Amino acid sequence: MEKQDICEIEYVNEKAVQEIKEKMLDDKTILKIANISQVLSDSTRIKMLFALSQKELCVCDLASLLGMTQSATSHQLRLLRNTNLVKFRKEGKTVYYSLADEHVISLIEIGVEHAKE
Repeated sequence: MEKQDICEIEYVNEKAVQEIKEKMLDDKTILKIANISQVLSDSTRIKMLFALSQKELCVCDLASLLGMTQSATSHQLRLLRNTNLVKFRKEGKTVYYSLADEHVISLIEIGVEHAKE
C-alpha cells in the first residue's frame, strides 16, 4: 500500500470540518443526486439527453437515431423521466420528449466540456 496519498500524521482541522458540516447537504438531496448520477452513467441515456438538448423528439425518432427498438427507447426514457431529466407531451398518438429544464442542458454542456479537456 502506497502511503504518499494519505496523511503522515493524524490531525483533524476541527474548524474546517465544522464549517463544511454546517453546509453539508441533507441525506434526501444527496440521494437524489446519487440517483441522477446513476441514471447519467449509461451512455445510451447520455446520447438521448444530448439529442433532446438539440430538439424535441418523439420516441420513434429517438429509436431510429439510436438504432434501438421503441420498447427499449421507452424504457430508457422512463428512467430519465423518473429522475426529472426529461418531460413528455402527447400530441394525438405521438409522444414527444424534451429536456425537463435548463439545468439538464447545463449538465450536458458541462459534461461535454469536461470530457473534451
